[in-house]
Amino acid sequence: MLSTRNLSYTHPNGDTLFTNLELNIQAQQKLALIGNNGSGKSTLLKILSGCLQPVSGSIVCDDAPYYVPQHFGQFHTLTVTDALLIADKLIALHQILNGEVTENNMTPLNDDWSIEERSQDALAEWGLHDINLQQPMASLSGGQKTRVLLAGIRIHEPGIILLDEPTNHLDNAGRQQLYDYIDASNKTLIVVTHDRALLNLLQPIYELSPKGITVYGGDYAFYKEQKTIEATALAEDLRSTEKALRKARETERETIERQQKLDARGRKKQDKSGMPTIMMNTMRNNAERSTAKARDIHAEKTQGITQQLNDLRKELPEKDKMKIGFSNANLHSGKILVTATELNAAYDGTAVWATSQSLQVISGERICLAGGNGSGKTTLAKLLLGVLQPSSGNIYRADFQSIYIDQDYALVDDSLTLYEQAQRYNTAHLEAHEVKSKLTHFLFASVHWDKMCGTLSGGEKMRLILCCLTLGKTAPDLIVLDEPTNNLDLQNMELLTNALRAYRGTLIVISHDRHFLQELQISRTINVNFEAC
Repeated sequence: MLSTRNLSYTHPNGDTLFTNLELNIQAQQKLALIGNNGSGKSTLLKILSGCLQPVSGSIVCDDAPYYVPQHFGQFHTLTVTDALLIADKLIALHQILNGEVTENNMTPLNDDWSIEERSQDALAEWGLHDINLQQPMASLSGGQKTRVLLAGIRIHEPGIILLDEPTNHLDNAGRQQLYDYIDASNKTLIVVTHDRALLNLLQPIYELSPKGITVYGGDYAFYKEQKTIEATALAEDLRSTEKALRKARETERETIERQQKLDARGRKKQDKSGMPTIMMNTMRNNAERSTAKARDIHAEKTQGITQQLNDLRKELPEKDKMKIGFSNANLHSGKILVTATELNAAYDGTAVWATSQSLQVISGERICLAGGNGSGKTTLAKLLLGVLQPSSGNIYRADFQSIYIDQDYALVDDSLTLYEQAQRYNTAHLEAHEVKSKLTHFLFASVHWDKMCGTLSGGEKMRLILCCLTLGKTAPDLIVLDEPTNNLDLQNMELLTNALRAYRGTLIVISHDRHFLQELQISRTINVNFEAC
């Protein structure tokens, strides 16, 4: 069991992330923790793991959690054994085997005589047969680092497991292995993920938002159904409140007009009656006060409805506020963009692929580059774009506009402000107010325009890139996306999907997210062992 009471966290700059969170997680529950980028999901996992201290509140936990983080920068100076938290045991084991049977060695080993063999078996189970326990983590790919830490689950056999976006760097085989493990596991699991295949294996769904934690007592399909019901109810409330506001304004106008006509008639009668001036002024003042009172009553009612409407609009999901508009690519469908013949590349004199083959890219296609970790998908994409030069073979490229969006969003210059970044792509020479209007449409309000791009989350950077693509005279003819969903929450994934579905140019996508690929309506898959289908 794991529970929290009044858990609060504030960033070092003073910004409050969440306050008074209450969690009650039962043994063997397998739940998903979801929420928008910046809502505090990763921070909450770090607090539950003990890597970060809350500002206030308490945590009660039956077992020490095992934590697999989303990012691995903290492991760059460590070996595999250090990252797996088994270095002290292995050192003690080897010293004991060398005859140094001392308390200083026996205590850290704690009778765990199989630690080395169990660690090697666990790594092999995750496809890491060739990884040495003393190997630097910095020498491993993202997928290998994830597998190392997942192997640690078998090594430590924890009762509680915290996983933060565990499928981000895994290929299809690695993802399926993780799905199988989670499906069969009887451990307590808290998983932060946007991977919908993984989400469908977890329940309940815990949603973290500025309001706190909302629990949806079912799987992801149930969650989506409930969110649809909530959205429908919110839309109905918006419509009825907008109707009430129109009616209130109309009633206010009619009442004031009617009162003004009555006042005008009264003044005419008073002028004709020869009534003393002091009495006429008194009556006019009374009429004006009556008109002002009626106006105030209706204004107060109108303001109340307006505030209610504004509050409802704030509850709208961000995706429903965003306007996406891509101009069309210039190229007609069916034109040959790239022809590659006997293509290969080499690093340090070693060919990337054992077999060189040929391929073509036709305008209008939606292509997925598929393959395992390290198969050369990114290399192939860069060859097709001309970013890399082949070591053998030939490439013909037609004249077309292209853009490459990698998983680190390198198109965004961290040294620029949001507005400066947008202006860099303003090839349509829009006026300043038009550029700012575009930023607003992509959910960047005026308070964000001078914000440095380096402070943006992955989802915000992707949104900014999409905004930049609408600032050109035309959309690019070809967009290449390299694992674009790795750092996106569910909301920003939906925004990206909607934008790409509206795009009418050519797409080349590297992704292991099957749901994302299905929604993009991929027309052709090229396996990067060059078996095209």
